[in-house]
Amino acid sequence: MQWTVHGERAIYESPWLRLALADVEIPEGPRFDHHVVRMPRPAVGTIVVDAEGRVLLLWRHRFITDTWGWEIPAGGVDPIEGIEAAAIRETVEETGWRPQDLELLVSFHPTNGLSDQTFNVFLARGAELTGDPLDRAESERIEWVSVADVRRFLRAGEVQDGLSLAGLTYALAFDAL
Repeated sequence: MQWTVHGERAIYESPWLRLALADVEIPEGPRFDHHVVRMPRPAVGTIVVDAEGRVLLLWRHRFITDTWGWEIPAGGVDPIEGIEAAAIRETVEETGWRPQDLELLVSFHPTNGLSDQTFNVFLARGAELTGDPLDRAESERIEWVSVADVRRFLRAGEVQDGLSLAGLTYALAFDAL
């Protein structure tokens, strides 16, 4: 059943997000205000695989959840760029590697009951070293890891980031790694 949206009003806005109250009505049910998080920019992530079949990952800390974990290079899409250009830029900034032969693997809405955020995960077959990462604050370390290690990290709960978790498991499920 499709809900009816009667309108929406902003509660808070910033360049990063917009928190709104949507006036919604359930078919044959109540009408009420529902919190909605609007994200002005989609996010991208890149699973980079080298000629030896290893995957490029970052080991980093996330202050919001106070957790450490393995992640794929990722970030937001700037207003003036497309999602593939953003995937390349973010990978270079965070790792110093320029991904090659990008293919869009999957796009999804991670919390579609609350937010309109879109994640786009690319698969890159190969990368060229361009130098040191441009943003050293993105990770504790950067490593090329085997697919067996990716599976081990997933089993051990060491991939906590939703974009990385969904992207890596999708890639494994459809034999992209």
